[in-house]
Amino acid sequence: MESTVEDIVIVGAGIAGLATSLGLHRLGVRSLVLESSDNLRVTGFALTTWTNAWKALDTLGIGHILRQQHLQLLGNVTTSLITGQQTSTTAFANASGKHGAHEVRCVRRQLLLEALANELPSGTIRYSSKVVAIEESGLTKLVHLADGTVIKTKVLIGSDGVNSIVAKWLGLNKAAFSGRSGIRGCITLKSSHNLEPRFMQFFGNGYRNGIIPCDDKTVYWFFTWAPTEQEKKLQEDPAKMKQFVLEKLKNIPSDARNFIENTDLDDILSSPLRYRHPWELVFGNINKSNVCVAGDAFHPMTPDLGQGGCCALEDGVVLARCLGEVFCTKSGGDNRNKNGEQEEEQYKRIEASLKKYASERRWRSANIIFAAYMSGIIQQGKSKLVSFCRDKFLAAYLAGFLLKAADFDCGKLSSS
Repeated sequence: MESTVEDIVIVGAGIAGLATSLGLHRLGVRSLVLESSDNLRVTGFALTTWTNAWKALDTLGIGHILRQQHLQLLGNVTTSLITGQQTSTTAFANASGKHGAHEVRCVRRQLLLEALANELPSGTIRYSSKVVAIEESGLTKLVHLADGTVIKTKVLIGSDGVNSIVAKWLGLNKAAFSGRSGIRGCITLKSSHNLEPRFMQFFGNGYRNGIIPCDDKTVYWFFTWAPTEQEKKLQEDPAKMKQFVLEKLKNIPSDARNFIENTDLDDILSSPLRYRHPWELVFGNINKSNVCVAGDAFHPMTPDLGQGGCCALEDGVVLARCLGEVFCTKSGGDNRNKNGEQEEEQYKRIEASLKKYASERRWRSANIIFAAYMSGIIQQGKSKLVSFCRDKFLAAYLAGFLLKAADFDCGKLSSS
């Protein structure tokens, strides 16, 4: 049985895990990232990155890389498929290409993960490393891997997704099913798609659709709805899922519909939309001693505000900053304990840093989860009253709420 010792172990090489590791690396602190698969896992194809995400990406030093690869979106156009009328338009930036008040892009998930991973030192990510158990060992934790390896660590961070083993160890409940599901697809054309750089959104009777250009040739689309028991079976068959979506969206513009029609079946996936109850974040254990969670392991949420990945990036910056106060040599700390700091004293500082992280992130995350859930209920309302109010009065408010959620700055890596 192989045994190793680490200062900081991060479970999961997703957005939050890699962002935390890169933030620590920028501060001169080493971490080990354990990924269960044999390479970077890419699910969901793309994600909308709002202003708050770009502030975090710039803090991590990779914003310029991703800007070169993705179009800046100028605004949002929302159309009701019930009335056939546009219900709202929202400007993100002006046509000159300047960022303006809001910077929004649809970023391909693979390129985001690669940008984060490529900035890390070789050996930071350990692939094919599935965590099967977590054990207390004095002031440290023992992380047991499926291959028999045991890693002893001073800090354990769970960024291992919605089915997190670290969240389970902390006593958090499984993410709840929202009653809705999402179908996602992505298509890369051989030539330009000729779309304006805008987020096109369509509301129907109980469903929502979005079509967003990522770059000059790549288009990402999604469809969310509340499936019946019979419709849940469609999610096992990409061909049936595609046909189902096309039937629902027969009234959208033909050029938009063509992107869905021409999407390869291998580039279509479906999943239930899950979330953590906000009160569990407020009253539950998102940190305990030297263990905490980040990203979807912490705050799984419905995609109605497009903030899941953005909040994961915020988590990474805040968590790296808090732990940097303990381990970072640049801030006067010492990650080798050269000053004779006793293990117990360092443990107390680690515990305090994770409490600080939890304090900073708890309410922000709970509020976003609640707002996304309520937004989804309104946007996909089936009743005539809800649809009427949404299309006539609430469409502009909901579009503006997207920008309000993005009006947040997670700060820099160093508190000094």
